[in-house]
Amino acid sequence: MDMMTMARAERADLAEFLADLSPQDWAAPTLCTRWTVKDVVAHVISYEELGAAGLVTRFAKGWVVRANEVGVAEFAARSPQQLLAFLNDHLTPKGLTAGFGGMIALVDGTIHHQDIRRSLDRPRTVPADRLTRVLALVPGNPRLGAGRRIRGLRLNATDVDWQHGRGAEVSGPGEALLMAMSGRPAALADLTGPGLPTLAARLVR
Repeated sequence: MDMMTMARAERADLAEFLADLSPQDWAAPTLCTRWTVKDVVAHVISYEELGAAGLVTRFAKGWVVRANEVGVAEFAARSPQQLLAFLNDHLTPKGLTAGFGGMIALVDGTIHHQDIRRSLDRPRTVPADRLTRVLALVPGNPRLGAGRRIRGLRLNATDVDWQHGRGAEVSGPGEALLMAMSGRPAALADLTGPGLPTLAARLVR
């Protein structure tokens, strides 16, 4: 299965999950600092209809990290139902998120889905083929900063066929390794191994 197909499947899973959330759930905080569930969903879809000119404007307003905040603010007036409808209309990524064969949408979509799931204590099993593909993409992604967090460590997933790096081992479910690499300290509780203190120290800096 190619990455674009996986990205669409991930968005469809997210949309199905969101359809059952209460208004209180949509207003709940997530693992993304200062962002509610509604904010995270807005971020996931906020680049879909931007052409080249729109991207230039977005980045001119916010540049790099703050550009994401600008996108969330632009969708702030929409209700949860409107955001969900927009997501369902854009299950197949377009624009910036379709970049690199759907890689951006797949990686961001999977991580942010888990940001919501974990904060609401509504776990799921990420499909193994999707999870292993995302795990392989994250260590070398400079935008996510995973490389500096896992330098000198060996990561070993205990539920899917994935390992990375050399050094003191950190092991646990692939989803927890994904979230820890992506800078989410909440995932550390699901991991073990002699390399865990090093990883934890890097995440809480």
